[in-house]
Amino acid sequence: MTLANLLALHPKYIDLSLDRMWRLLDDLGNPQNHLPPVIHIAGTNGKGSTLAMLMSMLEENGAQVHSYTSPHLVNFHERIRLNGCDISEDLLSETLAEVEQVNNGEPITFFEATTAAAFLAFSRHPADYLLLEVGLGGRLDATNVIDAPLLSIITPVSLDHEQFLGTDIRAIAAEKAGILKPSLNGMPVIISQQDEGAREVIMARATEYNLPLMCYGHDWGAYTEHGRLVVQHPDGLMDLPIPGLIGAHQIVNASTAVMAAYYLGIAEHAICEGLKKPVWPARLQKLTTGKLIDMATGEVWLDGGHNQAAAEALAVWLSDYFSSADKPVTLICGLMATKHAEKWLESFSQSHVVLNCITIPDQPNSYTAHDLTAKAQAAGLKAVAFNDLETAISAAQGDVLICGSLYLSGYVLAENDN
Repeated sequence: MTLANLLALHPKYIDLSLDRMWRLLDDLGNPQNHLPPVIHIAGTNGKGSTLAMLMSMLEENGAQVHSYTSPHLVNFHERIRLNGCDISEDLLSETLAEVEQVNNGEPITFFEATTAAAFLAFSRHPADYLLLEVGLGGRLDATNVIDAPLLSIITPVSLDHEQFLGTDIRAIAAEKAGILKPSLNGMPVIISQQDEGAREVIMARATEYNLPLMCYGHDWGAYTEHGRLVVQHPDGLMDLPIPGLIGAHQIVNASTAVMAAYYLGIAEHAICEGLKKPVWPARLQKLTTGKLIDMATGEVWLDGGHNQAAAEALAVWLSDYFSSADKPVTLICGLMATKHAEKWLESFSQSHVVLNCITIPDQPNSYTAHDLTAKAQAAGLKAVAFNDLETAISAAQGDVLICGSLYLSGYVLAENDN
């Protein structure tokens, strides 16, 4: 059963519930009970970056690591990685076909069916760890069927997907904290930097289950000094390299991964090497080759941050990276209409940038270039609408940051042959 057929049978809609997932997994023999030790990661921002850095550290320590992430950028196979490699086409097709046959036409969402297929693949291929990223929320996410994860991590929580998770930070944090469960291994819950309200909600959930906590700002912290990352925790200080992933916000993500690795018993030399090497596309990724790069007059960067917190992090990076530059910077932007475009755009109100706005190709729910341009101009930004990505890049002045949506990032990487 191909992905296209599966998507046709079970459209990509969101219906947060675990009943369908439990029923399908039971019919499949409950593969979720036969997984490698699970590190479950929830949060709004930084999940993927934290996962990538932790995976790099574990692999540097000699571990075999599976991972499950979403969404993908170019190929669906990116979501399911077995021992560091994307799942093969043959194995993906066989596993999806098995899930579809066992499901036998019962109601199921695309994400639930593909998550079940991932669990089947993970259960049949040995590894030391499975890094499991939550898709949406946590409490009712299809990944939240693990009885006893080895370790749970909650990255920064911010406003996003309010139509599904709640309209305030405390309600969203409660959904994220839904991944926390009673544990017998004594491993602490790693809580990254949080808004005070979110932290209170997460801590209350952990206290309910008598889970030990390691909270950023309370039990541990991180800062940069003399070109190094310093992580301070109850047992002392760790003097580490600056993470390979770019941006000041990656300091918090890196330190979160470091704390997880520390409590997993990973050697410090592996933590150091792992910090330097992770690759996580479309997170302040500098594109250096490809046909789109040939159209530009300056550097081309790519980022898929699509909510206000991500936009604020981008604005800080723009201010730092281009602070001494005397050439202009152009943002090529595309946003989904499900996002708060006004809040995203307002994050750049103090940045000296020009916005070239486009409609995200092949995405019916994208803002049109003209609608996004109007919103940008209303926010006091210089903005122009363009019919397509190529024209927007050719017209860009100076360096370019393509941003606004992971869907746009995936399109860019595919068009640029990355």
